[in-house]
Amino acid sequence: MNLDDDLLKTARELTGIENKTALIHKALRHLIAFEAGQRLIALGGTMPNARAGRRRRSVKTR
Repeated sequence: MNLDDDLLKTARELTGIENKTALIHKALRHLIAFEAGQRLIALGGTMPNARAGRRRRSVKTR
């Protein structure tokens, strides 16, 4: 695997993670979360029959 040394250096400085494996694992987790979010955004408005969930009523205080 070829990794850009400048990218690694910058990522280490920003995260404080010195271990290369831990740094790459964190980067992959963030990439996966970001891409999953993008997929959810792309689905927006594609379920016209969806209904909003029930709301809980707040307890009145006296």
